[in-house]
Amino acid sequence: MKFVAVTGCPTGIAHTYMAAEQLEKTARELGHEIQVETQGAMGIENELSAAAIAGADAVILAADIAIEGADRFDGKTKIEVPVQTAIKEAGSIFARAGAVK
Repeated sequence: MKFVAVTGCPTGIAHTYMAAEQLEKTARELGHEIQVETQGAMGIENELSAAAIAGADAVILAADIAIEGADRFDGKTKIEVPVQTAIKEAGSIFARAGAVK
């Protein structure tokens, strides 16, 4: 499956990037593709393209803040979780999407 994700925490430093890293690692381990946009202290990094969003089977929003540009994901299957879930239980997010074999 193909996923896109956005991570963000209130301070936008460590947890934003830890969540992105864990989602990328878990997706690889499960044999999926993922592109992750971070919305942290440095602003939006690795901004998702319209093509990436259109080609995604599902969107993961792992954030404890309001995501900028959330309307980009209208009409897509969305899985919304706190940042800590992405850091500690990333596999459960992919399971919710039916992406765990």
